[in-house]
Amino acid sequence: MKTIIGKSGRIVIPAAFRRALELDEGDEVILRLEGDELRLVTARSGLRRAQEIVSRYASKGRSLAAELIAERRREAKRE
Repeated sequence: MKTIIGKSGRIVIPAAFRRALELDEGDEVILRLEGDELRLVTARSGLRRAQEIVSRYASKGRSLAAELIAERRREAKRE
């Protein structure tokens, strides 16, 4: 599908695409430049991908969030 770049570099995402991606006005999206292509990724999709990557390196039963919170609390006590 073709679209036109408007004032201030704005691009309209067609309604069918917004529905397919479950995007609403005000939602955040991530733009990535890959070679000569511009990719738009929903924030939900970006978060899901990040979680998948991190889960590959985390042991089962280990909570990275709990470890981070504990580390921050130790740092706060030292201050």
